[in-house]
Amino acid sequence: MASANRHTDRETGRDDGKFLGLEVHKPVFLISSLFIVAFVAAVLGFRDAAGGVFGTLYAWIVSTFDWVFMGTTSIFLLVCILFMATPVGRVRLGGPEAKPEYSLWSWFAMLFAAGIGIGLMFFGVAEPVQHFLNPPLGLNPPPGLDAAGTDAARKMAISATIFHWGVHAWAIYAVVALALAFSAYNLRLPLTIRAGFQPLLGKAVQGRLGDCIDILAVFATLFGLATSLGLGSQQLAAGLAHLFGAPNTDLTRVLVIAGVTCIATLSVVSGMDKGIKRLSQANLFLALLLLVFVLAAGPTLEVLSGFVGGIGHYLGALGPLNNWIGREDLDFMHDWTTFYWAWWFSWSPFVGLFVARVSRGRTVRQLVGCMLAVPVLLSALWMNAFGGTALSLHIDGGEMAVVEAVGAAQFEMALFGLLESLPLGSVTSGIAIVLVAVFFITSSDSGSLVIDTITAGGKIDTPVGLRVFWCTFEGLVAITLLVSGGLVALQTAALITGFPFALLLLAMCLSTWKGLRAAVRQG
Repeated sequence: MASANRHTDRETGRDDGKFLGLEVHKPVFLISSLFIVAFVAAVLGFRDAAGGVFGTLYAWIVSTFDWVFMGTTSIFLLVCILFMATPVGRVRLGGPEAKPEYSLWSWFAMLFAAGIGIGLMFFGVAEPVQHFLNPPLGLNPPPGLDAAGTDAARKMAISATIFHWGVHAWAIYAVVALALAFSAYNLRLPLTIRAGFQPLLGKAVQGRLGDCIDILAVFATLFGLATSLGLGSQQLAAGLAHLFGAPNTDLTRVLVIAGVTCIATLSVVSGMDKGIKRLSQANLFLALLLLVFVLAAGPTLEVLSGFVGGIGHYLGALGPLNNWIGREDLDFMHDWTTFYWAWWFSWSPFVGLFVARVSRGRTVRQLVGCMLAVPVLLSALWMNAFGGTALSLHIDGGEMAVVEAVGAAQFEMALFGLLESLPLGSVTSGIAIVLVAVFFITSSDSGSLVIDTITAGGKIDTPVGLRVFWCTFEGLVAITLLVSGGLVALQTAALITGFPFALLLLAMCLSTWKGLRAAVRQG
């Protein structure tokens, strides 16, 4: 009977079998799940000590390895440009006759929900205001809001925010998405992270080396998602407190995570087409609705002109902002840029595998080009609309709630402070709460579906029990980090898992290039 439940595929490297009735890839599932269970138990058992450890680790990583994060992101952007500019860009994922499985609208909606998620809601207002009050690159904050200093600080605030959400972040995602889509649809390998290294490592990915790669991907995905879920719970709790007077406490945040995790579990059980695709489309619709309202209710012409000029200023500031040598603004670089790059690296297995799963039939050039252009432009428009409106109101002597919230490091309150300063504040705050919740759900269910796929050895239709298990533990990890160390613990988790993955992805770039070049030579 044991042999009937076990299968080892010499070509794909899968070592499948049943564990507690679930069809899984045993080494990856057992090691990753046992580690996560032990982590949750240990941190909850030693909450006070864990908080201190997280703080120490955070300070050490950002000050020691900042150059690794800054350098590798630039490399990935150059690699993406290489993929688009050379003949490998013509390679179609799935073969010359493959057709896209999803419409352009559905495909983009899922890219938006997976790759951007809760962060736009949490940081869309707070980050531009923070950078305005404390500009990077040694630029002095505007004294008394004088015209020259205000204009320079405003441009830099928007540029620095777009920088963190722009082409560098999406280049990381595109590298992983392309590697996995090519290996799955052109090389006919299971949809796992290890498969992206097949052209470079050959049969070595079939054994324990491949297991280690997939296990690291599970950790990165889980902790990267936990960071997003923790931020989302803080903002949902803040919104409920703002609109309904609910207590803004850790207990409320825990209950929020638990409630949303239950809904996400129902969504992930229903599968890709019924649950995740529909939620992603609803997500994009609500986001665009809120975006249009803020554009219409705020200083529309000023925001739109700032968007056009902001793109140019952002491109001009790319070099100085991503340079780590001789920087004076180390607090900005470490607390913002280094953290963001680590967060995107820890998210890359999740976003990359999810995007790969829905991108069959696209060419290399379409996949990379769309990921570098469309979400980046939408993010830039969002930051200009929300952050730019908040700055305009502040500069004109009006809105102060946002500035006060940011000054007190209550970033989760900034969005609601802005909406209350515009017409229909209670209505739009309610829509914002729903939007954060839907972003929360789509991040959780998409992430658990990705982890299911990895721990099931690349199976697309994973067992329902496995989906429920990982969706539940995503919520538990987020709760654990939130109550043990708050935002610092969430950031540290992203840093710890993002660092080794940054190095791993350098090899993935080389592997993908090698595989695509072979595909071009074969015609």
